Amino acid sequence: MRNNVFSDNKRLEEGRRILSERLPDGWRVELEKGAKPSVGARLRIIAPDRSQRTVVIETKGKLDPRGVSEIENQFRSLGADDRLVVASYLSPATRERLRAASISYIDLTGNVRIAVSKPGLFIDTGGADVDPKAVPRGSRSLRGERAGRVIRNLIDHRVPAGVRQLAAQTGVDPGYVSRVLALLDRETLIERKARGKIVQVDWQRLLRRWAQEAPLATRGVLTPYLAPRGAGALIETLGDRESATRTDYAVTGSFAAVKMAPVAAPRVLTLYSTTFDAASELGLRITDSGANVLLVQPSDPSVLLGARVIDGVRYVAVSQVAVDLLGGTGREPAEGEALIEWMVANEESWRG
Repeated sequence: MRNNVFSDNKRLEEGRRILSERLPDGWRVELEKGAKPSVGARLRIIAPDRSQRTVVIETKGKLDPRGVSEIENQFRSLGADDRLVVASYLSPATRERLRAASISYIDLTGNVRIAVSKPGLFIDTGGADVDPKAVPRGSRSLRGERAGRVIRNLIDHRVPAGVRQLAAQTGVDPGYVSRVLALLDRETLIERKARGKIVQVDWQRLLRRWAQEAPLATRGVLTPYLAPRGAGALIETLGDRESATRTDYAVTGSFAAVKMAPVAAPRVLTLYSTTFDAASELGLRITDSGANVLLVQPSDPSVLLGARVIDGVRYVAVSQVAVDLLGGTGREPAEGEALIEWMVANEESWRG
């Protein structure tokens, strides 16, 4: 008990220091003495004109998204209007839930968001997106081939499978599947009922989270090329060839998204290729600048699962296109968001 109280006191004081360093000139903060550090501590925010606001604080060593609802209830029981969580670390998903609940936060890595109306104060600074004290384990991340298989399956099916069925469908061992599901549950990306049965998948948030942790660059070896006649002409070439019968390549990225949710004329053709020697067969030239083709040799061929043929050209599944764009560069994330809008409006056409 003493150790916990000491940790809470130390965390509270460190949070005060972090906030003080980010205040505009003339502002200051003071901790009220005597309050319990874990919940109910109070912080006075004092403006240069001496107007002030008292914020009710809860300190946490660890907080996951699912715990935000409990904190809301605790603040409500205290009658707190201005609320602040101080924690050792807050994940991106937890911070998102706190923002949605209008709860300010400080974590000790520097993630700070303070929103007070009177006196008017708004601070939003970034710290770590990965817990610096976390022990590296596969179940703490959505990066990697096995996690990708599980996530794609959850996104692509309206009726989620159980652990053993997911394991059988994806070729991933049940223990790892269970750990991934536990992570998704903690991050409120899925909802589970009795005995762990999945009843809902927040596939939009899951896509965005997956793209954040596992962008396109993590999916294999990427090599830029130049198609002398342009990327558009290359798509026509793929359609003219007997490529529809091949299963060792598929188009992703902008040229795939434009079929469903056009934002602007695509410029770079991104092509997954396993055994298909696309560079040689399509007459591509390797280049350091001005590339209009990006060949990706995937580390896991499962990215090609669910590929479909349109006008003689193979395209990866819609969900794979979306995650590749969201984790891309330039205007690709915006194209990914436009594709998600299309996916919401046409869910029956791509989700089994």
